[in-house]
Amino acid sequence: MAQWFAAKEAHPDALLFFRMGDFYELFFADAEAAAAALDIALTHRGEHNGTPVPMCGVPQHAAEAYLARLIRRGFRVAVAEQMEDPKSRPQGRNTKAPIRREVVRLITPGTITEEALLEAGRANLLLALAQHGNEIGAAWLDVSTGLFETVGLDPAELMALFGRLEPAEILAPSGLALGEWDDKRAPDVTPAPPLVARRRLAEAFGVASVDAFGSFSDAEAIAALTAVDYVRSTQAGMLPRLARPAPQGQAGLLSMDAATRASLEIHRARDGGTMHTLFGTVQRTLTPAGARLLANWLAAPLADTRVIAERQNAWGWLVAERDAANRLRSALRTAPDIARALGRLSIGRGSPRDLAAIRDGLVAARAALDVLTASATTTPPPLAGGGKGEGAPNQNRPPPPAPLPHGEGELGGGSLPALLHSAALSLHLDPDLEQTLAAALADPAPYRLEDGNTIRPGYDPALDAERNLRDDSRRVLAKLQLDYAQRYGVASLKIKHHAQLGYVMEAPAAAVEKLRDDPDLTLRQGMANGARFTTRELSDLDRRIAEAGERAAARERVVFDHLVRMALARADALAACADALALLDAMQSAAKLAEAGTWCRPQVTDDDAFLIRAGRHPVVEAALAGQTQFVPNDCDLSPEQRVLLLTGPNMAGKSTFLRQNALIVVLAQAGLPVPAEAAAIGVVDRLFSRVGAADDLARGRSTFMVEMTETAAILHQAGPRSLVVVDEIGRGTATLDGLAIAWAVLEALHSAIRCRAIFATHFHELAELADRLPRMRPHTMRVKEWKGSVVFLHEVAAGAAGRSWGVHVAELAGVPPPVVRRAASLLMSLEKQRGAAGTPLSALPLFAASASAASPPPEADPLATALAAIEPDQMTPRQALDALYRLKSLLPVSDSAAS
Repeated sequence: MAQWFAAKEAHPDALLFFRMGDFYELFFADAEAAAAALDIALTHRGEHNGTPVPMCGVPQHAAEAYLARLIRRGFRVAVAEQMEDPKSRPQGRNTKAPIRREVVRLITPGTITEEALLEAGRANLLLALAQHGNEIGAAWLDVSTGLFETVGLDPAELMALFGRLEPAEILAPSGLALGEWDDKRAPDVTPAPPLVARRRLAEAFGVASVDAFGSFSDAEAIAALTAVDYVRSTQAGMLPRLARPAPQGQAGLLSMDAATRASLEIHRARDGGTMHTLFGTVQRTLTPAGARLLANWLAAPLADTRVIAERQNAWGWLVAERDAANRLRSALRTAPDIARALGRLSIGRGSPRDLAAIRDGLVAARAALDVLTASATTTPPPLAGGGKGEGAPNQNRPPPPAPLPHGEGELGGGSLPALLHSAALSLHLDPDLEQTLAAALADPAPYRLEDGNTIRPGYDPALDAERNLRDDSRRVLAKLQLDYAQRYGVASLKIKHHAQLGYVMEAPAAAVEKLRDDPDLTLRQGMANGARFTTRELSDLDRRIAEAGERAAARERVVFDHLVRMALARADALAACADALALLDAMQSAAKLAEAGTWCRPQVTDDDAFLIRAGRHPVVEAALAGQTQFVPNDCDLSPEQRVLLLTGPNMAGKSTFLRQNALIVVLAQAGLPVPAEAAAIGVVDRLFSRVGAADDLARGRSTFMVEMTETAAILHQAGPRSLVVVDEIGRGTATLDGLAIAWAVLEALHSAIRCRAIFATHFHELAELADRLPRMRPHTMRVKEWKGSVVFLHEVAAGAAGRSWGVHVAELAGVPPPVVRRAASLLMSLEKQRGAAGTPLSALPLFAASASAASPPPEADPLATALAAIEPDQMTPRQALDALYRLKSLLPVSDSAAS
């Protein structure tokens, strides 16, 4: 318990997994928390200060499964291992002293490496933040793959970064608000001063200055060192293989805040799943690394037309070269996750299967290289602007390629596009490592080194000799069992291994009395159905077998460690190879989308064009597959009509139309095919989507307050290069208030911000603003009335809706018929009072105020004046009758005649 208290004092914020033989045990409050989280039994072991000590435990062999559940629940876990084997203690040492134990690792949500704890197709990011002056420095890394990137940003951009990265854990100053991401906050850490951060970061990567990696701000350097120090502290002082930190910058990316990402369901659906998401719909990857890269492209679409064109050229070539693409897919199907295997090997937690993943990955890389080499018949084109591929400076951009209708590739056979050529270069590896691993490792490799038989027979003569001795002893053991059975006349006699007794001779109960009197036999243990005996000969053989097995296991460990060192000596080349395989996988995934001919290559330009022909919502279309055909629609937001006002009833498809055009922008600027016949899109710098607002009761915000907060964010941040898609602004308040807010926002988007926008509304009166807002075009969702019912055509057409069809939608939703009939009756009455087409905007008091202010006051109505002067309670019957005749005489002639 003294060991436990010391370890717990060093890691007070973590659950302590304390190794006790074949179990990890937890004590005190740790045990209570873990037992509840894991739904396992809570018991007690011993006492402390006269009180029973709460305890629970999990088997060592199943620890990963339990750790995964704890990490998903947000716990941090410190693992204390036994650092010595009781059997190997030196002679004369007090064998009753506790086995030495040390915390060898701190497992946190952002630093896990185990395959069972990670999501294969998703990055697991640790994000560190540092505040220096008016700038926030952000550094994020993935311990499992070595990814390491930084950026400097304004505090207002922080939430958008969270939405893009979705970090598993965040290191941040205590005074920095993380909003809804606060549950990801790690315990406080102390940042280093800028100069110290730069020096220590350079030392960690063995360079004289961090400027060797690019231009870092002081805030970025502080954040990067914070991340490195934290990772080192979780790995007991070891630093896993990390790529050199790469400053990213924000200028080359499409910015989307968290609300937009949630609205568009890019990676996560509203139910928390991934099936009905953009990523889930477009993913055709074959490897976990390819899936992670594709997810990153969708999370961070580009704003650089040159890099977008490079991606398009790569998958376009694969579309044109179908045979090469299919052979490439065959190679990729065999590619394991090299990056994560390399990450585990670099921190000493690699298994034989991780080393086998390197071997098999090299085989897949060679096969992929053969495909590319055989298919490239000419010299590859130089990268545009003399850059180095993705991420190179944005200079001397070539003209963007023409749009490709029906998804057909622009490139023919022959020339290998720049990205594929770059990938091929990274696949060129020294064949020695592949040959060595193929000769050395068993296939399939065991899960654990302790299971034995990791190294192939014939690779290491010394290991073969130890194995032969061990196996020969086992053959002797089998012969000895036969000899004993014959010597003692017991046919069912067996020689078995017991964990505490070693090798023993087991005899059935009927033979025990006969054997008990034999002087050469020693009774070791009685059993209900027999007894266990040993002999001097059997004891000697037990010792020789154990020693031979231990020597074989030790030699196998030596050989395995040698192979790991060989792999790690080529870590940078292997990491580049892993990146190349991931890139090829993402490219073939994009080509797979385009091959069917219903997705096209969009034309992405640096102007403010926006024209989509027959666009479709990729997720909805996939969900409807096999049931009904999706109705495509055009969208034209070109400079002279950059605001599209969309009216129409609920369920007609307004929200789908809004989202599909936003998703097409995401896909296009990610460099991927889009679901349309053709598309020309000027680069969007910021994308805002507000479709389907909900309340935020946890923060005391109503639906309308959430809507207004998000609207405010758009009006403050959007610019002329932005795309805004909004649905039903002003719906959560009184009709005139909502109409006034919607009008004002529409005017701001059109005339002040001058962005491209799709503005869906039920305020049909706004269509009358077309005369005042010259770059706004009213459109509506077409519907047809048939046999007393309404048919939604899901088509977008020019014009404005005449009515909302809300009563019909209520009927479709199953509202009871009496309520529907009453609503229809009330609607008819209201329409008669106001006019079926609604009151014109110019007649509304809110919008007629400026006109009425300049008009002379109206003359007093004599009838109203006379009526106001009457005091009925003070009048006699005769006076009342006279007043009635006088009022009638004041009526206009037509009204008097009608009465």
